[in-house]
Order: sequence, then structure tokens, then C-alpha cells
Amino acid sequence: MNYTYLLINIAVIFFPLVLSFDKKVHFFSKWRFVFPAILLTGLLFLIWDMLFTRLNVWSFNPDYVVGINLYGLPLEEILFFLTVPYACIFIYECLNVYFPKNALQKYSFALSNLILGICIAILFFGYTKWYTLINFGFLLVVLYFVEYVNVKLRFMYRFFRAYLVSLIPFYIVNGFLTAIPVVMYNDKENMGFRVGTIPFEDHFYLMSLLLLNIYFYEKFKSRAESRALLNEK
Repeated sequence: MNYTYLLINIAVIFFPLVLSFDKKVHFFSKWRFVFPAILLTGLLFLIWDMLFTRLNVWSFNPDYVVGINLYGLPLEEILFFLTVPYACIFIYECLNVYFPKNALQKYSFALSNLILGICIAILFFGYTKWYTLINFGFLLVVLYFVEYVNVKLRFMYRFFRAYLVSLIPFYIVNGFLTAIPVVMYNDKENMGFRVGTIPFEDHFYLMSLLLLNIYFYEKFKSRAESRALLNEK
């Protein structure tokens, strides 16, 4: 039994959880939107995770987990879809409160279109590899939906800023997970290009994970605000 992955999970969520009671952000008051968003997104990503584990797209080093498995996944991997989204939504909300002005607002739609183009290009060349195919295909669908279907709820300029800031802890956490390694990748199922020890696809995996969480978070928050306005009338 080893607590490495479990300790990484605890480290990820520790400060965001403690600072959730900050008087200016009041993140704890938004938990009723945060946790449903995490649950819905987590269920989808856990299915993805279980499938990829069975297909040997990635695997988990038994030397660095506690040994409790659910549906073929280590307990720590399941917790990952709680701790990481919580920390990222916390970052998103803190940035929105402390830095309401956002220079990315003018460029977010163009940036989304650029990423959609990158997804299409990579899918054209990497469709034979499971991680590349599912990862960029999923991001393509979600990002297209958010930008072109979900036109009433606009938050991408805030999302991109949070994503860029989230890359800092991402490199630390994923750096540990892939360097130790806790998570082992089958390079036959990805592009084989790494940033340090981190597969290139992981950057866009984080983008998909964060985007879907924030979409649901903003959706639930928007509905609550609409109900509150109706009640006032």
C-alpha cells in the first residue's frame, strides 16, 4: 500500500477547500452549483477512464496507490475527478471576483475557432490512436456546443483565463503523476509527443474536463439567478 496518489489528491484540494470561506469570493455559498457540475462531468469522464483502462490506453502503477479499486479504477483516480475540478472551478471563480476586467473577452471567440481548427487537423492525422481520437473529438463537440449552440450563456473569455492559470498546478501535479510514474501511458495510443513527461493530449484533456465542469456550473448558476428574478416579480 502506498499513499502517493492519495496525497497528491489531498494536496490538490487542500488550499481551495480551506480558502472556500474567503469573505470576498464566498465560494462555499456556490457549492450547490459546484458539486452537481462535478458529479455530472465526473460520471462521463469516469466512463471514459474505465474504457481507456480496459483498452490499455493508460494504466496505474500499483506501487503508488492504496490498492482499493472500483470498476477497474484506483480509488485515487476516482477522487481525481473531484479534487481537480473543484480546484479549477475555485480558480475560475476567484479570478472572476478579484479580476473582473478580462482582456480575453475580445479574442475568446477567435481563440475558440482556432482550437476547433486544431482539433480537426489533429483528428485528421491522429484518428488511428485512441487517446488522440477521443480526446480531440470530445473537445471538438463540447467546444462547438458551447460556442455555437449554447449562445445565451457566454463565459469562454473567463474560461480561457482560468484554463491558462490552471496550467500552472497542472504541470506540477501531472508532472509528478507522469514522472514517478503513477499513471503510465501507452504511447501507441497517443501522438508520442510529450511536454517533459506529460503527453501533449493531456493539455486538451484538462481543457475538456474544465470546460464541461464550468459549463454545468454556469448553467446551474444561471438557472438559480433566473428563478430568483422571477420570485422577486
